[in-house]
Amino acid sequence: MKLVLASNNAGKLAELQVLFAPLGVQLVRQADLGIPEAPEPHRTFVENALAKARHAARESGLPALADDAGLCVEAFGGLPGVDTAYYATQHGLPKGDDHNVTALLDQMRDVSDRRAALVSTLVALRHADDPEPLVATGRAPGLITRERVGEHGFGFDPVMFIPALGQTFAQLDPVVKNHHSHRGQAARAMLALMRERWFTPTP
Repeated sequence: MKLVLASNNAGKLAELQVLFAPLGVQLVRQADLGIPEAPEPHRTFVENALAKARHAARESGLPALADDAGLCVEAFGGLPGVDTAYYATQHGLPKGDDHNVTALLDQMRDVSDRRAALVSTLVALRHADDPEPLVATGRAPGLITRERVGEHGFGFDPVMFIPALGQTFAQLDPVVKNHHSHRGQAARAMLALMRERWFTPTP
């Protein structure tokens, strides 16, 4: 089964392709089909993921999978949330993962409450007008470190310390990270939903 992934993020594609391999699902980035990114005007992850999935399904004619994810910092009232990808630009830096981390560490320099969570919402549609989208969420709570630690992953992984594991996401082997990450949790929940709703069980 081929699904269009409503994202141009190579890191997301690599992680999700591994996670969805057990179902025999092949993910194709929308960019590889010439589909531009959809507007994301909403203030919640689920609304933006749904908008992105509908756009990709409509433009491609394929079932679609969209992920909207972000960092929710307790001391900032849950922000940057859906604006995570553009966090650096709100603080005078160019858009990009490394700049996002730089901006976060700077903004949290004198903040004692380091609690935060990486949140992922996945939405899957059989077609653009699917009245019953599949929705799965994952949440990885942790603490923001005071400097980058680790070489793996992408995004905020180098500053997201997971107390239960005693390491940042960037220190973890990718297989271990996928098991514990917000996206890994959401993907496993989505796989269960797809098996239940989309695939005919065999006797």
